[in-house]
Amino acid sequence: MAGFTWLPLILASVPVASSLAPAAAVTRTATPKGPPVPGAPNCQMFPANNVWNTDISKLPVNKHSATWMAHMGASTTNLHPDFGPNQGGYPYGIPWTVINPRTQAFIHLRFEYADESNKGPYPFGANTPIEGGPNASGDRHALMVDPATCVLYELWDAHYVSRTASTAGSGAIWSLNSNALRPPGWTSADAAGLPILPGLLLYQEVRSGKVDHAIRFTAECTDDAYIWPARHEAGSCGADYPPMGARFRLSTGFRASKICKAGSPYCAQLAVIITAMQHYGLMLADNGSNWYFQGSAFPQWPITLVDMLKQIPARDFVAVDESCLQLSANSGQASTAHCPKG
Repeated sequence: MAGFTWLPLILASVPVASSLAPAAAVTRTATPKGPPVPGAPNCQMFPANNVWNTDISKLPVNKHSATWMAHMGASTTNLHPDFGPNQGGYPYGIPWTVINPRTQAFIHLRFEYADESNKGPYPFGANTPIEGGPNASGDRHALMVDPATCVLYELWDAHYVSRTASTAGSGAIWSLNSNALRPPGWTSADAAGLPILPGLLLYQEVRSGKVDHAIRFTAECTDDAYIWPARHEAGSCGADYPPMGARFRLSTGFRASKICKAGSPYCAQLAVIITAMQHYGLMLADNGSNWYFQGSAFPQWPITLVDMLKQIPARDFVAVDESCLQLSANSGQASTAHCPKG
């Protein structure tokens, strides 16, 4: 199962348990559905024409690419998978869960950044998986999908105390059927004001042979600005550093054979991830160590595969200019109709 070992697979038809803020309002589309949500097969991971799900392999190189790369240590740094087998007795990565809407209580939380958080309620409880484990001191993300409504709930710095006394740093609610972005300047459970779940690398999609979305990653220092589709910034380093929302693409010349020994059972899975990085790239979503990219907390990540991913050199990436994809500043819907050809 994706996200965590106790990911439930229960589907139920119940009323929507939460009213969404304007940024998460449901917008039905006639476009083909996006990638399915594992464990919630009736839900999509945002529409197929969402920017997360858009192929950027033909987009032009961003004019700031060389400068940004130099200020991210690209010439001397390899990528680092920020996930893997158990670490400290808890799966390493960002956990998420598909709730049972019949039994999961929806609660209101007190937010540190209440003016930029959706009020909820949220399907959050004592058994909700927390990034790093229940006693973690890090980001403590909690991601939850309601399979009955196809609504994604995300929390940062989440602490369950009781139904009436739980807290979080910030919270965001997303309709997975909508391309709507958060209001300008709003954070989410991520510094960039973006959803987290669609940017996680999931092991079961790797095993399926297809990863068709961008992957979330971090940079140590960022510009105090953001570009579409991001909605928020948390940087202080100036314009020589990348802004939140910047997207990076791996060179088409990079092959799995460069780092995978012939005969390894994981060469094919490595190739799936490399292909995703060449066609969908990495999306800068938070501050953290340079070139750390995120995946789901899943104990069965093969350590051999994880170790090979650590050998992908950051210098083989470029920043792309995806401004031609934008149709509206307030929507994540993307179109290549106005992008350069060839």
